[in-house]
Amino acid sequence: MTSITRRTLLAAAGLAPAFASPAFLRSASARTSVITVASLLGEEKPETRIWRWIADRAEERLPGRFRFRIVPNGALGGEKEVADGALLGSIQASLCTVSTLTAWVPELQILDLPFLYSDAAHLRRVVGSDVGSDLVRRLASHGFVASGFIDYGARHLLAKEPITLPEQMQGKTMRVIQSRLHTSLWSRFGAIPVGIPITETYNALSTGVADAMDLTISAYAGLKLHEVVPYLTRTAHIRSAGVVFYAKNFWDRLEEEEQQVLAEISAEASEVFNGWMAADEEASLDLAVSQGTQVLQPERPEDWRKTAETLWQEFSGVVGGREVIDSVLKLA
Repeated sequence: MTSITRRTLLAAAGLAPAFASPAFLRSASARTSVITVASLLGEEKPETRIWRWIADRAEERLPGRFRFRIVPNGALGGEKEVADGALLGSIQASLCTVSTLTAWVPELQILDLPFLYSDAAHLRRVVGSDVGSDLVRRLASHGFVASGFIDYGARHLLAKEPITLPEQMQGKTMRVIQSRLHTSLWSRFGAIPVGIPITETYNALSTGVADAMDLTISAYAGLKLHEVVPYLTRTAHIRSAGVVFYAKNFWDRLEEEEQQVLAEISAEASEVFNGWMAADEEASLDLAVSQGTQVLQPERPEDWRKTAETLWQEFSGVVGGREVIDSVLKLA
């Protein structure tokens, strides 16, 4: 996915004058900054690998200036807990889906509207446009310095039993991201939405607290959810976008040179991540199928789409008006 430009990032974080200057002077008293990074998944997954990649290149560019403390496997909580930790100062960096960050920046829901994006290239064009630049500025104003948009892949329906028709969702308890858009989406299909942190979904599904959920294929395998929801229906209803972010309360304490180097490396890392994620999605599906997952195609896809697209009108005022949605459609 197209990364956020350095100019956009540095302007959003209040660093435009620094960006314009021809060189930086290294402080004689340069110190090591500890960066606690939260990752939801294990060492082999792109969500953690990206931070090892960033850490290595930061050390090459500015030896001894950063020490990355990378905590994998959701040990620091789910996305909401991690975002809260970033604002409180206990976590300095992470990845996050835009779905979670809509609690602070509702306009991010333009990237979450169901069936709005035709494919990964379409999403890439949108986040590389003025729409993406505006979202970066809004995130910075709420304490999140976003250095790159990332693409986790499409979200698909996962369930304990085969579901291929919209009406089969009626009465099902659906684990959802804790956002109004996701709750509203599955309510339209007659499901009963329940907000559950991603780190608690395995137990919720295995104990009957939830019957179904939606997720990307990579995370589905990474969290071993194929063991409890073995049916995957390829609805691809939402393109799961996210950001690489640093906590602004940490970022503002860095020297200008450090900010620019991290911004450049992290923007490059977002492109690397997207390549890894595409490959990981294919490998993850193969793994899940080898362990019993049944992959289904939705029947009457036009009915799934028609029901979901009613959210476009409901959320048009939140995302900036119908004209913003139309601008996204023009980039398809």
